[in-house]
Amino acid sequence: MHPNVARVVETARAAGLEIEVERFPAGTRTAADAARAVGCDVAQIVKSLVFMADGDAVIALVSGANRVDTGKLADAVRATDVRRATGDEAREASGVAIGGVPPFGHARPVGVVIDRDLLAYERVWAAAGLPDAVFPIAPEALVSISRATAADLAE
Repeated sequence: MHPNVARVVETARAAGLEIEVERFPAGTRTAADAARAVGCDVAQIVKSLVFMADGDAVIALVSGANRVDTGKLADAVRATDVRRATGDEAREASGVAIGGVPPFGHARPVGVVIDRDLLAYERVWAAAGLPDAVFPIAPEALVSISRATAADLAE
């Protein structure tokens, strides 16, 4: 098992949840790619997007059908300046490259905010540390394991 995937699986296991990671050679880098691969609606794909909020990394978990409103994210994390992280900043915070950022199991502690739209589903799919690896999870478990704060983040 790839070390990135192992870190995600071990983080879930430490929280009392066994997750089943699936690999798709064609890739799941985008929400549309992931939805096609797993056979679900694009809205059920969790985009784990890294932002910098007043200089600190924060990960926004957003439905694949939505875009993040940075003003709403700023309000949720009580920051004045929010911008998308660079590729290097995202890798430093999460431990993985953009396209495979998981919702938990990061390289270092990082704040996580989940868009309330994801909570409407019975099951969502999230990246497992690689651009071709995803896993299904109940939104409530996702919130618990990632220690996410729920907020309205969609544009």
